[in-house]
Amino acid sequence: MNSEKIIEVKGLTKKYKELTAVDNLDLNVYRGDVFGFLGPNGAGKSTTIRMLLSLIKPTSGDIKIFGKSLKTDRIEILRKIGAIVEKPDFYLYLSAYKNLEILGKVSGINPTKQKIMEVLELVGLDKRYKSKVKTFSHGMKQRLGLAQALLHDPELIILDEPTTGLDPQGIKDIRDLIIFLSKEKGKTIFLSSHILKEVELIASRMIIINKGQTIIEGKVDELLASEAMKVNYEFVDSSNVIELVVNSRWKDNFKVKEKEQYIFEMDKGEIPDLTNYFFENGVKVMSVIPTRSLEEYFLKITEGGK
Repeated sequence: MNSEKIIEVKGLTKKYKELTAVDNLDLNVYRGDVFGFLGPNGAGKSTTIRMLLSLIKPTSGDIKIFGKSLKTDRIEILRKIGAIVEKPDFYLYLSAYKNLEILGKVSGINPTKQKIMEVLELVGLDKRYKSKVKTFSHGMKQRLGLAQALLHDPELIILDEPTTGLDPQGIKDIRDLIIFLSKEKGKTIFLSSHILKEVELIASRMIIINKGQTIIEGKVDELLASEAMKVNYEFVDSSNVIELVVNSRWKDNFKVKEKEQYIFEMDKGEIPDLTNYFFENGVKVMSVIPTRSLEEYFLKITEGGK
């Protein structure tokens, strides 16, 4: 992992009268991270993102981006950030191309035609570059918003629910684009999403917050590996499976029977021993499916946490 901190947040707090939306939050994002920013509704994710982009001021705490304080170096920092926050707005009666041309000039970058077409191609809108935005679906507007965020070739990309309104193919396209931007272009991605499976597929590190506070932060694979996995067993003949399990060392690992699947919760290293135990006792195993998902981990952490 690259040790250079791109985002460093310490003690970040935002209060609205009696409501504390973000409560003494710490987080670190390193260069090259695809950083998953997770939490249930009302956890303080959008408020945090708005503070990172200086759209609202913190009540207290410090934000450093690219090693510089957002309080003193705001303009310099924001020039190197691309972002989508909620629903992007465009000039509906102008084309996709014209929108990017105007928005680029407003941002002070005066993009070339080649650059505009390049980002439109990246998000899959190059064949619709002449179309008026009023003819675009919500998902297409999300793609155009992402194109706008990429227009000035930012080092850090902050995405707040970038797949909202996209169909499964569109979600996959955005996932592939994020992976491309990270792996091939060396971008650092800060990604807030409620589609946990997508975060699991692309994030290298993540934080889960709840009620404005950090619940856990770390590498995605290490956090998931720390949890016992669910293992689904299916048998050719399961008539004496329960009896065998009750009289084995795995009786406490057995959790539930769902239709023809018997679900155990255990460490990965136990799977060969349990499978062999069934074989030695004349029970033929049809399939063994281990699962350990970010969704299960998220629910456990947020429901059982603060």
